[in-house]
Amino acid sequence: MDLLINTYMAEIAAVSTIAIFMAMLPGADFIMVTRTSISNGRLAGLYMSLGMSLSVCIHASYSIAGLAVVIANSAWLFLAIKYLGSAYLIHLAWQLLTTPKLLNKDLSNQTTQMSTFKALRTGFACNILNPKTSIFFLSIFTQVVSVDTPLIMQVSYGLIIVLAHFVWYSSVTLLLSQPSILPSFKRQKQRIDKIAGFILMIIAIKLTLVSHI
Repeated sequence: MDLLINTYMAEIAAVSTIAIFMAMLPGADFIMVTRTSISNGRLAGLYMSLGMSLSVCIHASYSIAGLAVVIANSAWLFLAIKYLGSAYLIHLAWQLLTTPKLLNKDLSNQTTQMSTFKALRTGFACNILNPKTSIFFLSIFTQVVSVDTPLIMQVSYGLIIVLAHFVWYSSVTLLLSQPSILPSFKRQKQRIDKIAGFILMIIAIKLTLVSHI
């Protein structure tokens, strides 16, 4: 194992660095975790973080299986994934932008309930259909990871990426759900929802315009 690590140290460093910055890069997943942590509390935020991390496992699995190369070289399949993901982001954005003002006002000073399953499901769907995540994995496994890299190392890369995402989003959740700062965010719940919806819409439109990896 030590020999493998030494042999593929350059790939490990590249994948780890990209994974960390990828997780921290503001996008649809960050917006959803932030909004959920503020509106629905710590537990919902952590389960959403878990759901997003589980979806990363799916992306890593098809990339390791070699499907990343197939997708990268199939224009129609790439477009289908891109447009499906963009449509889901637009759906999430529309929900946030059209949240009734009165409902926001009534809930501005309390934490609304979201079941752990719904939080997990929403986080999973958000990331599994996020074109940014798909493009990230297509790039990693077609341009950074060598075709000769052993399976055990590719699996290790996938675990590194999953861990980076879970640690980052869990940290965001724990920070934003602190009792000392949460009330300030809650007073701005309606504004946060509108801003989050607007950003998600912009991200979806921008990703739709991506024509290649």
